[in-house]
Amino acid sequence: MHSDPFFLRDTSGFLGGYYTLIALVNGVFAFLLWRRQGSVGWAVFWTVFAGAMMVLASLAMSASPAWVPALPDSVRSLVNALSGPVVYSLGTVALFTVLFVFRRFFVRPMVAWSILNGALVLLGLAMADQNFALIVMKPDNVPIVGLVFLLAFFTWVATKQAVVNDDRIARGEPPMEKLADEKVLVWPDLVYTELICMVAVSAFLLVWAICLPAPLEEPASSVKTPNPSKAPWYFLGLQEMLVYFDPWYAGVVLPSLVVFGLMAMPYLDYNKAGNGYYSIAERKFAYLTYQFGFLVLWITLIILGTFLRGPNWNFYGPFEYWTPYKVEVLNNVDLNQMFWVNWLDQPLPRAVSGAPWYSQLGTIFLREAPGLVALGLYLVVLPPLLAVTVFRGMFAKMGFIRYMIMANLMLLMLSLPLKMALRWTMNLRYIVSIPEISLNF
Repeated sequence: MHSDPFFLRDTSGFLGGYYTLIALVNGVFAFLLWRRQGSVGWAVFWTVFAGAMMVLASLAMSASPAWVPALPDSVRSLVNALSGPVVYSLGTVALFTVLFVFRRFFVRPMVAWSILNGALVLLGLAMADQNFALIVMKPDNVPIVGLVFLLAFFTWVATKQAVVNDDRIARGEPPMEKLADEKVLVWPDLVYTELICMVAVSAFLLVWAICLPAPLEEPASSVKTPNPSKAPWYFLGLQEMLVYFDPWYAGVVLPSLVVFGLMAMPYLDYNKAGNGYYSIAERKFAYLTYQFGFLVLWITLIILGTFLRGPNWNFYGPFEYWTPYKVEVLNNVDLNQMFWVNWLDQPLPRAVSGAPWYSQLGTIFLREAPGLVALGLYLVVLPPLLAVTVFRGMFAKMGFIRYMIMANLMLLMLSLPLKMALRWTMNLRYIVSIPEISLNF
């Protein structure tokens, strides 16, 4: 589990600069707090923290690789053991739930700043591991690490604004957006702002291109493909879905339903509150549905495909060596085999070999009866059941047609994590498998 001393010697300068940058940022932050009344305690705390970062920087740049700060072997082994797909998925759902329930605590500036610094320190300690650094510091993956932090920042900003607005609305005051309801001219205000942003981003990209080598590989060849062969980062969530569904469903149906659902959202939404300003309390269902679909079902899949999927598309821990010889034997079976063979101890009903599929409809329906019944209960019976129980008020406001469209879109969205959980826990391949017409679900 120990890193190569030559690797630590080569990266000691980078880690030293990394900790120095954290120290400088927190030093400036502490200085700004000194100038504010009532923030002396926090100023002292972040000054001490900046000093601790300078100590880590000195250790990282020391002559001996043994002094480079790193996570203990026991911690790295524990993280690798807990990095399986089930723990990862349950952990992301649990984290999403905690952040939502205790959002008023996490939107506090000092809490958010503490979490950010804690994440940066953990990242620095983890980069002292060679296996972790080879993944995170790969030129292809460096932007993704930055995007994760940017996503967390902008999510925090929006949540903080929503919490402030919810408190103001509860007191009978207008939201913050209504206080600055002043028109701004495109010229010169907006154009000047865009020009400054364009110059700043261009300078940043120029420095980026000079400091970070372009991730160019050898010319493509059909006789030698990369292992793992990954799509661009923005398609990694889609590539992950292809593991659990047929290409026609994961590559065509699900993306089409996402586009259709976004187009239908204005026509399905009956709640006019929260338009034009940030709010969570007034739009909890819409907020939770969108954030769960975006953060849990998309962003986490991109992170999983980037950092935890290695050679042969196997799962690897963050500190685990990506060896192509890791083989995980999985005996994935269909629901019809589970039902007829494993549970009832009966032979699987089979169609006559060579006969047209339409002449074997009875046998096919009998064989796939367990899956068809399960899909019918999920997509046909469950929406009306929810309409008279959990979503009774929503059904009364939306009406039958709008409610059924919304309910089925939501259930199809939830089919992704459900199918993933069934694959990981029961090795279930397909709920309905009709190879005669290449139809699998």
